[in-house]
Amino acid sequence: MTIFARFFQGQIFAWSLLNIFLLAACSSPQAQSPTTATAADTLRLLYWQAPTILNPHLAQGTKDFEASRIVYEPLASHDKDGKLVLFLATEIPTQENGGIAKDGKSVTWKLKQGVKWSDGQPFTAADVVFTYQFLSNSTVGATTSADYKGISSVEAIDDHTVKINFQSPNPAWSLPFVGLNGMILPRHIFAKFNGSNAREAPANLIPVGTGPYRVVEFKPGDIIIYEANSSFREANKPFFKRVELKGGGDATSAARAVLQTGDVDYAWNLQVEAPVLKQLEAAGKGRLDISFGSFLERIVINHTDPNKQTKDGERSSLEFPHPFFQDIRVRQAFNYAIDRDTINQQLYGSSGRPAANILVAPNIYNSPNTKYEFNLKKAADLLDEAGWKDTNGNGIRDKNGVEMNVLFQTSVNPLRQKTQEIIKQGLTSIGVGIELKSIDGSIFFSGDPSNPDALNRFQADLQMFSTGNANIDPGAYMKGFTCEEITQKSNNWSKPNYSRYCNPEYDKLWQQSNAELNPEKRRQLFIQMNDLLIKDVAIIPFIARADVNGVSNRLIGVNLTPWDTDTWNIKDWQGKP
Repeated sequence: MTIFARFFQGQIFAWSLLNIFLLAACSSPQAQSPTTATAADTLRLLYWQAPTILNPHLAQGTKDFEASRIVYEPLASHDKDGKLVLFLATEIPTQENGGIAKDGKSVTWKLKQGVKWSDGQPFTAADVVFTYQFLSNSTVGATTSADYKGISSVEAIDDHTVKINFQSPNPAWSLPFVGLNGMILPRHIFAKFNGSNAREAPANLIPVGTGPYRVVEFKPGDIIIYEANSSFREANKPFFKRVELKGGGDATSAARAVLQTGDVDYAWNLQVEAPVLKQLEAAGKGRLDISFGSFLERIVINHTDPNKQTKDGERSSLEFPHPFFQDIRVRQAFNYAIDRDTINQQLYGSSGRPAANILVAPNIYNSPNTKYEFNLKKAADLLDEAGWKDTNGNGIRDKNGVEMNVLFQTSVNPLRQKTQEIIKQGLTSIGVGIELKSIDGSIFFSGDPSNPDALNRFQADLQMFSTGNANIDPGAYMKGFTCEEITQKSNNWSKPNYSRYCNPEYDKLWQQSNAELNPEKRRQLFIQMNDLLIKDVAIIPFIARADVNGVSNRLIGVNLTPWDTDTWNIKDWQGKP
């Protein structure tokens, strides 16, 4: 039994003991003495994938963005309807107000005045300029840099006006500094850590932000204690004096804690089988919040060989192509062997939809030209055609002395382990040897370049996880499949193209989309890019997954959007009167 599971057996009493211990231990020089908060004044969040860093520009996993967003803010974000909502900016740029240049080569944002960082220092345009300098510095290894490609410079016109200049006309002007990849960092805190020492910054653990709460204690992989930011600009907000974000455990325990026992107010990302969630919700302590966005459960195919290494020890290197995934017929066979309908019916129910596309949201980009098919005969015939046959009678296909064995990895989660089993049945039936591997989420999604089990290192043949475009403009997301974005040792495994797929034809389409100002022509380019990825079987999409969260009956004000973190409007969350 894990520490997390024992924690929940103790329920409210354990929360109290842990709080007393942490408050007594709090000794950060940036943290002040926490205020006394009653149970009604405390918001309890439960993330079964535990945050490990509170710098969003160094984060890999969603859980790190979620925890960071409680402290940091962007200039603006998009609500569930795709409308821009202002945070640190005072107006939405348009051509009419002079914010968007007529030639499409710049955008100017006007900033709110009187905003302060949680340490009392003023927020100015210089902080926006510095944030760009930080994330665009290659030695930093920022994970959010794709949203900032094509920028030639960011300049402070004055303390409350910032201008973003693009190298060429840019239709995606609302990508930089917007949404979860747009959080602004304080220059006075990170100026000495703008380089290869970025991960050594103390503020990665105890951040200074402009948001409604500030961190007073952070134990990576365990718990974060926040309290209300006394410098926050909105009167009488936030509503809670204290926030406790507990990390670790598993999704089922998290669902039980909010829906059945009522021990927590909010439980994130409940990847639990649909029948189990329905049963837990019947207890009446909380409700499920289900919303579809861009999240796509996918199988990533490694286009390089994870079993060979270079002279300097790099595995999954471009130097060694994969022994059988280089053949498109093999990739097609694997695609035919995925039983999407069974996976969705048995495990996801109303919180999932079988998917044939990589780009699924907003709906205008969801290609009508693709389809999926579960057909084991077609899969077997393709492998026969490619010369992969079982020549030694051991049940596994082989060719030129190479056995078709694959290592299939994902994070520890009952839903994903059951998905793995269904996929294994299909692949085994066509003569593929398959080994399943489950990695703790805190490791798999850590982004730790030194850990071979992190998804960005991808030292397996197949891996499964969920992600999607974090902005209504899919430009940065689709750039993640270009050759330039391949993750490898030379970029400290910080790039998002984990499959190491590379197709110059795709790259050319992306370059065209990045310069096309006509919205309809650009939409068609994105659909072409999606269709090319599907035709090439670059990766295998299989379930468009809803964002499923648990919300306590006592909590109001939660208003989720697929284009930011769940915590994006946490300043408005409050307990029922």
